[in-house]
Amino acid sequence: MAVARRTAKSVWDRFSASDPGLLRLMAGLRTVGAILLALAVLALVGTSVTHLVAGAMTAMVATFAIQEKEVRGQAITLALGLPVALAAISLGALLNSRVIAGDIFFVMLIFGAVYSRRFGDRGTALGLIGFQVYFVSLFVSASVPALPELFLTLTIAFACSAVARFALVPETPERTLARLREAFRARLAQLVAHQIELLDADAGDVDAVLVDLRRSTARLHEAALMIQGRLEEGTRDASAAALLQRRVADAEIAAERLGVLLLNARSAERVETLTLHLPNASAAMPARARIAQDAGSALRRDLRALLLLVVRLVPDDRGTALPHVRNRLLGYREEQGLPQGSPAVQDCFRAVGEAARAILGLRLAVDASQDEEYDTPEAARSREEFEAEEISISGEAAAAAEEEPTGLRRPTTRAAVQVSVGSALAIVGGEFLSTQRWYWAVLTCWVVFLNTASTGEILVKGYRRLVGTVLGVVAGVALAGAVGNHTWIAFALVLLCVFGMFFTAPLSYALMSFFVTAMLGLLYTLLNTYSLDVLVLRVEETALGAACGIIAAVLVLPVRTSHRTDEELGTVLARLRDVVSAAVAQLSGGPAVDLVDLARDLDTALDDLRSSTKPLTHPIAPLRARRQNARYVVALLETCAYHARSLAATAELVPSSKSVAADARLALAGRRITHNIDLIAAHVRDEEPDGEIESGASIASMLDSGRHEVLRTGSVAFRVLRHLQRLDEGIVGLARPLGVPLAAREEKAAGTRSVG
Repeated sequence: MAVARRTAKSVWDRFSASDPGLLRLMAGLRTVGAILLALAVLALVGTSVTHLVAGAMTAMVATFAIQEKEVRGQAITLALGLPVALAAISLGALLNSRVIAGDIFFVMLIFGAVYSRRFGDRGTALGLIGFQVYFVSLFVSASVPALPELFLTLTIAFACSAVARFALVPETPERTLARLREAFRARLAQLVAHQIELLDADAGDVDAVLVDLRRSTARLHEAALMIQGRLEEGTRDASAAALLQRRVADAEIAAERLGVLLLNARSAERVETLTLHLPNASAAMPARARIAQDAGSALRRDLRALLLLVVRLVPDDRGTALPHVRNRLLGYREEQGLPQGSPAVQDCFRAVGEAARAILGLRLAVDASQDEEYDTPEAARSREEFEAEEISISGEAAAAAEEEPTGLRRPTTRAAVQVSVGSALAIVGGEFLSTQRWYWAVLTCWVVFLNTASTGEILVKGYRRLVGTVLGVVAGVALAGAVGNHTWIAFALVLLCVFGMFFTAPLSYALMSFFVTAMLGLLYTLLNTYSLDVLVLRVEETALGAACGIIAAVLVLPVRTSHRTDEELGTVLARLRDVVSAAVAQLSGGPAVDLVDLARDLDTALDDLRSSTKPLTHPIAPLRARRQNARYVVALLETCAYHARSLAATAELVPSSKSVAADARLALAGRRITHNIDLIAAHVRDEEPDGEIESGASIASMLDSGRHEVLRTGSVAFRVLRHLQRLDEGIVGLARPLGVPLAAREEKAAGTRSVG
């Protein structure tokens, strides 16, 4: 029985880690629940199959369109959505026989639906409901005599959506945040498990383990960012949100640092670069060496103990075993009972102690229970540090609002104009392909513009939609042939496709398009309009819509991918400079600031940069050198972001810790790094740089006579210097791929540096 429970727990942890907060699962279940309930109610009142389809599609739209986090906001938007839907279906029925007037109104509706995104989640939802319900009217060929029954159908669909959202699959910010915390714990456990695999792996297996290690590190970071986005609504007050944010950041950084040090210890030489983040890093590493047997056994034991602390982060029982294990690991921070080994291996033990401290802090933030009676002096000291940090947390002044573009420079206005032009082209071209189903081209044109910000992103999205549609046509043919005239079997398969569509949407746009097209084949079967020609037409209309969207993106107020990536790169560099300068200032004795917020702003900007470079790094991108250059720049920035986060985490300890003291000498090193960042940022903005990239002497050699004491292995100062050194090298390394000129001696140094 115990084995079965452990197996079930392991399986659930893997699923929870793959779907942080169960957001995709809940979205799929909520949408399927709303459709199923609407079908049941409509069947009881004797609605025709056509109106069953309209009700199912409306229930789906009313459920997925609303993305607000607060329950009250969701209810208001849902209530406002019903009159919008009734107006859309009425206009669709009235204009169904008036081709020119209907087309003009459809384009105007598309413009308004896209433009409404500037008004936040509610504007986005209402615009989406208006567009999609008008599309439903075209799909079911709504007519004026059928309006009373359609009104009843839509009202029932919205009511069923409300029941599914607020009763069957309820979603509150607090519940979502609790599930996200559980997902973070599960992903943290996965990362530690992969670190144990790295320690145990033979030389030939290390590369495969590194792939898993990089993936689990990225997933942990993703979960941390998702928690960040839900903190404000999901916690009782700002102080509790700031505290949890700090603890999550501490745990993420400690786990990431432990992985880096384990990788260094596995190497025959000390590999002084963040290999976890660099593409193809394993090929550039020297041959791995096995860690000495005794030290390796002790480290393996302690990593398993750390994994136990993560798995039992909020334990059901309050025995003495876990506190004893935790206290022993915490002692490594103070050199208590530190096992013998090489300096690299002893760094790993110290990192285990830091990770144990971070897990203790995370537990205190999410679990009110205490077990101080088992504390050793080291554990008591950690608690005191946490309490001092909690007391120091206070509300921060709101950041100054950035100047927003106006007119056609505003992203929502530009997108509205582009998609309107593209939709007009799609309507004209779609009418030539089919006077009955031209709207598929318009829908594709609309969809490829959603959540895109550059021409390259639109091109990639259109390509993925076309691939998914072609594969979905094949599946639709098979499913339609298997279903035949069995109406409720078809509806059941539609529900499965809907669930697959929402569950896979954040993962793969091509998969989502596959499920959409397969579902449409079944819906055509229900409406008795299915044929192979219809599905082939669906592919043709999809290709036309994607082409019209791309043409509009290229010719109408275009945003080039390179311009978009340069903007995001400039933002990342600015956020990186903010974190480094603030962290170094605090480490040098300056005033305390909220470094966690600055670090999260950097993470968010880096995620935006990754998204904007996807068209450049996609396999269909024709310029291979540009693709490799983009990947290398992002990898270097990820390396720099890791070291900046680590600096920020260490600097956060200065005001409250008894073991971390400020050192004014660090300010000199920070000035060189920020100077180089400013030069690169100026080059990205096409400004004339004021000076040259500074390089040469190492960060450590820039400090004065206290050097030997400062560089004691394992000390906090040693860790700070190591992060500063890697930051310095990473920033200088950015100069070459970005085309920033270097001095002659720096050119030579940069030419010999490995690019990982």
